[in-house]
Amino acid sequence: MTSIGSDDPGWLRAMPAEAGRDGLLSRAGHRVLAARRLTDLVQGRPPGVTGSQWTSASRASFDFVVYAADTGRPVVAVQIGPVPSPGSAEQRVERLTDAVGAAVGLPVLRIGTPTLSAAEHGRRLVEYVIDARAYAAGGVTAAGPEPAPVGFRDILGRLPDGRTGPVNDLGALTRAAAVEAYVAGQVADPIVRGLHVRWVDGPAQGWSWVQVRPDACLIEQVSVTEHRFSCGIDAARLAEDLAAVAVGERLRGNAVADLLPRAEWTARIAALSQRRHELVGGFAFDHLCAD
Repeated sequence: MTSIGSDDPGWLRAMPAEAGRDGLLSRAGHRVLAARRLTDLVQGRPPGVTGSQWTSASRASFDFVVYAADTGRPVVAVQIGPVPSPGSAEQRVERLTDAVGAAVGLPVLRIGTPTLSAAEHGRRLVEYVIDARAYAAGGVTAAGPEPAPVGFRDILGRLPDGRTGPVNDLGALTRAAAVEAYVAGQVADPIVRGLHVRWVDGPAQGWSWVQVRPDACLIEQVSVTEHRFSCGIDAARLAEDLAAVAVGERLRGNAVADLLPRAEWTARIAALSQRRHELVGGFAFDHLCAD
């Protein structure tokens, strides 16, 4: 797993004493607190950070902070919400916050999404990441002819619709809802499709979509950025699954406006494929480039 913490542990504040009473949840040796400011996590301005940078960054807050229950050390600070617009004040604060986090070794997980929210989806996401990390930490690749343990995302079991499939697919409920929407005549195709990529020196991104009309798609995009942290599963696959969750939210809320013409979406996928040299592991979705 990715190491956590600063070389000088004195820069990071330990879990506050009230966590025992007011913690959001306890899970697999972790305690989770909600709505923590950067100044709740970092003790003073670290070296290499200017006074102006610290003043701006200290206003930032995280939706959740996961602590190790035994040591009280922060495991990761989590932020969920829209990706700031380029050149915006929000982007500047995010960059300064990341600079402070890098200076003290604070692990940060950012989920970029216009649809999902910390209030509605944050707790489930945090639980999922804690479980995925615990599973990955306990997995040992077998020597000899024995197969390697199946990944957390691919564990098979009974799905909500009664079928057998990956029980840790966060988009499973959306896939069932899409079938129901198809039967009700609300969408033109019951299949929830997706793709994911990971940019070199950039975030992981995932897309998920359903064909609402024969010529138009409902599309959601999510980015996952891991700073000094590992989610326990591939971040790009997590991004795609979260995008499927977002599609489900819009289907359930009947928020199917802002559809993209199917031909335009296919063209965008083809354009993404042309940037495969910028992607970790290339581009594995050429089959989606043909309309």
